[in-house]
Amino acid sequence: MLLGITVIVFLIMSLIPGDPATAILGAYATPENVEKLNRDLGLDRPMVERYFIWLGNMLQGDFGRSFSLNRPVIDEVAERFSATLVLAGTSFVLCALFGIAAGVVSAVRQYGLADRLITFAVLIGISVPSFFLGMIMILFFAVRLRWFPVSGMYAIYGGGDLADLLHHLVMPAVALAAVAAGVVARLSRSAMLEVLRQDYIRTARAKGLRERRVIFGHALRSAMVSIIPVLGLQAGFVLSGAVYIETVFQWPGVGRMLVDAILKRDLMLVQGGVVFVAAAYVLFNIAVDVAQALLDPRIKT
Repeated sequence: MLLGITVIVFLIMSLIPGDPATAILGAYATPENVEKLNRDLGLDRPMVERYFIWLGNMLQGDFGRSFSLNRPVIDEVAERFSATLVLAGTSFVLCALFGIAAGVVSAVRQYGLADRLITFAVLIGISVPSFFLGMIMILFFAVRLRWFPVSGMYAIYGGGDLADLLHHLVMPAVALAAVAAGVVARLSRSAMLEVLRQDYIRTARAKGLRERRVIFGHALRSAMVSIIPVLGLQAGFVLSGAVYIETVFQWPGVGRMLVDAILKRDLMLVQGGVVFVAAAYVLFNIAVDVAQALLDPRIKT
C-alpha cells in the first residue's frame, strides 16, 4: 500500500503544471539559472529514474530537503506531525467515545425519544462538512460569544501551557470529530441491534443478569468486532480531514504545511509529508487488525 502511495504522489506532483525551478528562483529565473537548478535537483532526468532515486533515498531515511524552508523534510514533517497528532488524536477519541455511546443508547432505546434525537443529531453531523462546521463555530463561539480563540494552537502572548492548548483545541477537535462520530454512531447502532437479537443475549437476560451487564459485558463486546474496523476507517478520515481543518483554524500541523508547500511548489516537502502521514495511517490500521483479532479469535483461523 505504501509503495502504491509513493507512486501516486510522485506522479501527481510530477504532472502539476509549471516548473519547480522557476518557482524556486522567482525573479532570478533566467534560462541559465533554471537549467542549472534543474540539473542540481535532478529534475532534468527521466521521471522513472527520479522516482527510484527518491524512493531509494526515502528507504534510507532521507526524505529530501525543503527548498522553501531550507531544512530536511523529515525534520519539518516530524515537528508538524506532533501538532497534527494532538488534533487528530483528540478528534479520534471524541468520535470513538461519543459515537459508540450514542450508538449504544440509540440501540437500547430503539424507536424511543433518545433514539430519534440521536438519529437526528447524527444526520446533521454527517451532512455538514467539517470545514463549514468549523467556520460556523468560529463565527458563533469565537467572534460573537468570545468563548474560544479564533485560531492557532497557543496564545500569541502568554499561555503556552496545557490549559491554553485545550482552550485552542476544543473547536477544531469537535469540528473534525463531528462527521466521524456520526458515522461511528450509525454503525454502532446497527451492530448493537444485530447483537441484541441473538439467542445468547436473551439467555443472559433470562438468567437474571443485570441489564447493564448484558449491554456492556456481552452485547457491546460482541458488537465491537464490527465497530473496530469502522474506527480504523475513521482514523483515515480524521487524518485527511486535518488538512482543511488546520487551514480553517490555522493549526500548525502537517495539513497546513502541505497546503503551504503545494502553493510554493515545494515538491519534496509535499511528497515527504503525504508519505509520512500515509505510513502513520497504515500502521494504525495494522493495530486495528490486531485488536480485532484479539476480540474475535475466529479471525485468527
